[in-house]
Amino acid sequence: MRPLEDVKVLDFTHVLAGPFGTRVLADMGADVVKIMSAVRERGRGEDSPYSLMWNRNKRSLALDMRREESRALARRLADEADIVIDNFSPGVLDRWNVGYEIVSETNPGVIYVQMSGMGATGPWSSFVTYAPTIHGLGGLTHLTSVPGRGDIGIGYSYNDHQAGLHAAVAVLAALEGRRSTGRGQRVDLSQFEVGVNFAGLALLDWFGNGRSASPVANRDPYDNNAPHGCYPCAGAASDALVDERWVAIACMNDDQWRRLRDVMGDPEWARDPALTTAAGRSEAGDMLDQRIAEWTRGIEAEVVMERCQAAGVPAGVVQTGLDLGERDPQLKLSGFLVEIEEPHPSAGQTYADRLPIYFDRTPCDEYRPAPVVGQHNAEVLSEWLGMSEEETRRGEEAGYLS
Repeated sequence: MRPLEDVKVLDFTHVLAGPFGTRVLADMGADVVKIMSAVRERGRGEDSPYSLMWNRNKRSLALDMRREESRALARRLADEADIVIDNFSPGVLDRWNVGYEIVSETNPGVIYVQMSGMGATGPWSSFVTYAPTIHGLGGLTHLTSVPGRGDIGIGYSYNDHQAGLHAAVAVLAALEGRRSTGRGQRVDLSQFEVGVNFAGLALLDWFGNGRSASPVANRDPYDNNAPHGCYPCAGAASDALVDERWVAIACMNDDQWRRLRDVMGDPEWARDPALTTAAGRSEAGDMLDQRIAEWTRGIEAEVVMERCQAAGVPAGVVQTGLDLGERDPQLKLSGFLVEIEEPHPSAGQTYADRLPIYFDRTPCDEYRPAPVVGQHNAEVLSEWLGMSEEETRRGEEAGYLS
């Protein structure tokens, strides 16, 4: 039995942040019923990478929330739920008559996690946001860029994943709180504030010292740790950019620098007395990067990593998707990437990246493919509301279960 087997989650989330959070809950055994709609899924369909990736282990109930009949069913489902979660702009569930204030009157134990982009209050609360806009507003784009460029930043939806994890933690904390009080509560989660959290040191530096953080690329902005960067290596399969091989090396103290010197063969340039201190190495950062790149360029990335690690120097290959999927011995040993045995109704064979949390007594190792719209209409409505298959069929024919 998985840890959250008895928890019912009514999932109104979409895109990435919310679905990632509810996927964590589903992986840990919660009965996550994802409200889907054939209308809403157009353009990012049920067999798109987004849906396949973030909706595994969930069941799908099709509701066209434009219809009063669908809203009435959603209201009944909310009365049965432990958790109701959404990442719409504030007020959407209220307009559908399934908001917390209404539902908590008849289901006092219900927990609402509402993870809008900017939070429920404030001048920006109605903003429509996605990870790139949150990255910009929260300072992450600026802080993760390179000197002289303000338009690079994080290219992946980092904040969506972090907001999803915050949502999962909020659910667990609220469930624990309910054990003590017997009552649920509404949780307001601002994805924007999640992003600002990651600028913590930059904010502290500003308020404490009046210094405005600047992009530093791979350098360590707050400590004199050097070398601290990514370096080109041999072994590229072609001259194409995608085939380049790189290794990350980070010396965090003088001892690691001395060990790296030995790994490199203790070259004469590395014996410069100015490089014996962290401050000196930081001051000579550009020269260090150039010299280390000259050394790594003739060696395969995996060899550099192994030599450094054997000597106690932090280093790691900058891995590609191919590396992670087919070459990484650590992931292969742990079985981190697995085939989902049950085929997806339209996509066929799909795969899962395991929940990276290993429970000794309650293992979470069950993976079902992401559902298609309405796949579980009959069983969800039967189990949660006691509806017959005939009632479900009539709803599908009438169009509000679609």
